[in-house]
Amino acid sequence: MGPMTDQALVLFSGGQDSTACLAWALARYGRVETLGFDYGQRHAVELAARQAVRARIAATFPAWAARLGEDHMLDIRSFGDIAETAMTAERAIEITEKGLPSTFVPGRNLVFLTYAAALADRRGLNVLVGGMCETDYSGYPDCRRETLDAVERALNLGMAQAFRIETPLMRLTKAQTWALAKGLGGEPLVAITVEDSHTCYLGERGTVQPWGHGCGTCPACELRRRGYEAWDAEGRPELLP
Repeated sequence: MGPMTDQALVLFSGGQDSTACLAWALARYGRVETLGFDYGQRHAVELAARQAVRARIAATFPAWAARLGEDHMLDIRSFGDIAETAMTAERAIEITEKGLPSTFVPGRNLVFLTYAAALADRRGLNVLVGGMCETDYSGYPDCRRETLDAVERALNLGMAQAFRIETPLMRLTKAQTWALAKGLGGEPLVAITVEDSHTCYLGERGTVQPWGHGCGTCPACELRRRGYEAWDAEGRPELLP
């Protein structure tokens, strides 16, 4: 199968990274569906952002709209109860005794990809796209490409499939993710990312900053802001996919 005959399922949270991944998939695959998860996250406002981003991308990019298929939402709040962290409970965001951020939800990407593969199997989709990243990630071991390669192999063995797990942001800095958005959809896609996506761990919308909505102090906001400022200082270059 080639890119335009491949069909993809994007793990789409409504944040900056998954917005870039959705655009990346729409630019290269013949049909693209999206999947979101309600796992009891404190920043559940991202679930509303998902629909805003999808709608605006479809309105702004007609060629992509023709390829944008169904959206799926799965309620897995029981998983959030098991993996209680600063992402799902009123806890401080800090480094734990294991040396990992308290925002780390153990096994989250493993669970997400298992659900995604089961859905993709039923929907006839052969590519799973996620925004996992090693370069600017927050210390999460389930964002490593080595982990995802192991998951890909396990899913294909266990489901008699030939899924590919694509991670277009894996080697990019956050500044390069902004550049990729511009390379994919120009300033209109940058504007959608700033105005409609949501990344803040605390679920703060408030006044939109040049880099987007958020509290400005949580790790996700700091990473997003620093990346935007670095990209802007470089003259807002484009990174072609």
